[in-house]
Amino acid sequence: MGKLCSCMVFPTQILFRRSFDTMEVNVKELENSQVELEITVPAAELDKAYEAAYKKVAAKVNIPGFRKGKAPKKIVERTVGQEYILDEAVEAIAPKKFFEAIKEKEIDIVTRPEFDVTTKELGKDLVFKVTATKKPEVKLGDYKGLKVDVKKDEVDDEAVQLQLTRMLDRQADMVEAEEGAAVAKDDFITLDFKGFVDGEAFAGGEGKDYPLQIGSNSFIPGFEDQLVGAKVGEEMDVNVTFPEEYHAEELKGKPAVFKCTVKSIKRKVLPELNDDFAKKASTFQTLDELKADIRSNLEKSAESKFEAEKREAVIKQATENAEVEIPEVMIENRVNVMIQELALRLEQQGMKLEMYLQYANTDINKLRETYKDTAAINVKTDLVLEAVAKAEGIKVEAEELDAEVESMAKAYGATAAEVKKIITQQGRTVDLVETVLRRKTAQMILDSVAE
Repeated sequence: MGKLCSCMVFPTQILFRRSFDTMEVNVKELENSQVELEITVPAAELDKAYEAAYKKVAAKVNIPGFRKGKAPKKIVERTVGQEYILDEAVEAIAPKKFFEAIKEKEIDIVTRPEFDVTTKELGKDLVFKVTATKKPEVKLGDYKGLKVDVKKDEVDDEAVQLQLTRMLDRQADMVEAEEGAAVAKDDFITLDFKGFVDGEAFAGGEGKDYPLQIGSNSFIPGFEDQLVGAKVGEEMDVNVTFPEEYHAEELKGKPAVFKCTVKSIKRKVLPELNDDFAKKASTFQTLDELKADIRSNLEKSAESKFEAEKREAVIKQATENAEVEIPEVMIENRVNVMIQELALRLEQQGMKLEMYLQYANTDINKLRETYKDTAAINVKTDLVLEAVAKAEGIKVEAEELDAEVESMAKAYGATAAEVKKIITQQGRTVDLVETVLRRKTAQMILDSVAE
């Protein structure tokens, strides 16, 4: 009896000691930024996970003669199989241990991990391997004290006059041309036309009272030029050749004749540039006040453009100075984001992505290909900024996150609380932190630019 008691105590002592054993993690670097982690979980933890899995399974399975969750373990094991419960235990514990391991080893993965269990047995350590792609190491080059050659646009009298001319154009009156007038460049006309190729009318080649500004180049090259000199009611033939890159296959490169009749001619009459115009077109009382305001706005715009170009140039230079091998999967993931953003913008305009692809005469694979170079640059830029932040010990403070949320709320016409709730629900908190961190780091690089 004493021996039996001794035997019963012995495994309890072992379990008590092993419960304090720690998880073992061995890291192996593979090619293309892949990493393999071999993780060993103490038997005590697997046994504990098995107990939890058994209770979970017992609560779900129907066993004759027992209420759910009340059947003895042996009965449950006999019904579903010990292997099934063990698999449930491993599925519960392995992902958790993996994320503990990458946190401990400071590994940032960018792909879904692949698990391969090598040892799975009650009373023994659980051993499994996990393969994933990690963020690549960045070898930073120069990023402080960089020199950039960006010039600020000068705001002169000519620039101010150009803005005034545009304002005059917007305030212009449209008047009918005098009787007997001929079509001239910049005139606005209405036109009846019908097109023929090889003497046959073709689909889409006819229009009635079609509005057209001469010189807008909205028709086939040469079409509008031939209308110059025509008068209202005059019938004339316009001879053109469809471009080789024309969207309709059956018309590419074909000569065509359009029988045209000008229905009306209208011209813009610009107002006189004086104080009265300033009062009508703005909140100012005099033309000089309006000019001063235009100059001030142009100078602010020039300053904003200069700062944006300076920022872009210095970050580009810092990125080009760094070395990093970007895993293809990171580029593909960024392309996915870019396409999602495009689809969202299109939906806001009432168009589906599929319709856009048809209009653009392309497909999703070609679209992805066109995005790849930009995606690669964007990924590298983000990696470099993150590496600089780490090298410089740059951190994001709580008030900076609050300010970013406030800015987002203002942009979307929502409250900060609403934006914060959405970010939390979508699990985008880390994205928010990284966005603010990269912007803060970029500003640090910009502030160090050599004058």
